[in-house]
Amino acid sequence: MYQLKLKTIAFAALAFFGAPLLAQANDISIYTPTFSLIDPNDPSAGMLGMEQVDIWARIRKGFGIPDLDNPQVVSQTDFYSARPEYFERTTVRASRYLFHVVQELEKRGMPTELALLPFIESAFNPQAYSSAKAAGMWQFVPATGRDFNLKQNMFKDERRDVLASTDAALTYLQKLYGMFGDWQLALAAYNWGEGSVQRAINKNQAAGLPIDFNSLAPLMPAETRNYVPKLQAVKNIIAAPEMYNVSLPKVDNQPYFVTIGKTRDIDVKVAAQLAELSLDEFRALNPQFNRPVIIGSADTKILLPESNAEKFKHNLTQWTQTLSSWTSHTVSSARERIETIATRFGTTPAVIREVNHIPPRMLLKAGSTILVPKTETANSDITAEVADNATMAVTPDAPETRRIYVKVGKRDTLASIASRYHVSVSQVKAWNGLHHDGVSRGQSLQLQVPNRMLASAGGKKAGHNVRYHTASAGSKNKVAAKKNSKPVVLASSRNSRS
Repeated sequence: MYQLKLKTIAFAALAFFGAPLLAQANDISIYTPTFSLIDPNDPSAGMLGMEQVDIWARIRKGFGIPDLDNPQVVSQTDFYSARPEYFERTTVRASRYLFHVVQELEKRGMPTELALLPFIESAFNPQAYSSAKAAGMWQFVPATGRDFNLKQNMFKDERRDVLASTDAALTYLQKLYGMFGDWQLALAAYNWGEGSVQRAINKNQAAGLPIDFNSLAPLMPAETRNYVPKLQAVKNIIAAPEMYNVSLPKVDNQPYFVTIGKTRDIDVKVAAQLAELSLDEFRALNPQFNRPVIIGSADTKILLPESNAEKFKHNLTQWTQTLSSWTSHTVSSARERIETIATRFGTTPAVIREVNHIPPRMLLKAGSTILVPKTETANSDITAEVADNATMAVTPDAPETRRIYVKVGKRDTLASIASRYHVSVSQVKAWNGLHHDGVSRGQSLQLQVPNRMLASAGGKKAGHNVRYHTASAGSKNKVAAKKNSKPVVLASSRNSRS
């Protein structure tokens, strides 16, 4: 009877966790990640009940990087253990992603303490953005992201994509380990750059010195010198939380999310509504989408908790409204103002600016692609080609020319003044009602100067007084842009990986 019961449980578990679950609801597919219930390294252990093993035990079992011992490790361990609330908040946030990361590490035969690296990189915040322009849970800078095929465009930034960025980060770490044959040096290179680590190795080798992490640390910047010790500190606390009076939240050893394939455009708000999730929770699993619409394509994936994926599937079959309220529009010329576009698509300039992140007092340049509301005549989904190639460029909303007054200097001629301000002699004469080419010292001349000349110090360099008819729009725009800029979430600083 016991063996029969065990076989029944094993069959049910395999059916649920072992094979992808494929369910059709219009154009969606739901895929449940595979889950290994048998320990491949210890077949005699038989089946492991999920209630008996949480993710922390699984991570501890897979530790494989030699422990680092230096004063920085002691200092960082003290730092984290003295902040149990922060540690707990971060591990709660990590609970969404840990199972997937550990599963991927085990597939590649990599040490499982690498699953804790986002703790150091981003505090497990996939929306994290650093001053060095590193983004996502694994903190890829733009160039390194492109090196590992992380798509970055107006509509999507895969550096923040949970699945894509994890795959890229583990591939990068494997590459670095292959280069250095040492996980501590591979981690240093992930932070500092493989070129920098290799140069440090070469320098120590030339001096007949060891090339382990502790021996190379004096050559590293402070951030990298503390980077691997930080990971060791977190590892120490995860290994024995009771020693540090830290309470780890329970994280089940099972998938937190499933993957939905989506081939039609859908608004982020609609997707969250259909899944019966808050926007914050939806974005925590799908932080890669830059705009309020998710572009449908064969490779578009949405992550949802399993129960919510079933709700999404059911609610989608009942949905009678449009899934997406946005389409794309390419600006044809510099004369196509935002006000004109808003009127054409039945909305307001404020909506156009907000949804496309256009700063105040800025115009769109010709060729820019933006989101606009769908209308009866413009209601098509946004194609993958448009999404992949869309760009947006802005310029200050200022007149092409600005009236200024210039006093004629001792050695000035009409020709020298016209040349200085990139206008013609005939224009200067016309603006000032002059019938001859002669000018007198101290005479005031009116000029219509191209706005690009306002940044030039030509008049001041020549010792002439220049009086502007109105304040510079450029300076106003800079102030306005600064006031309206949105704060970003900063991750740890990142040296360029070179």
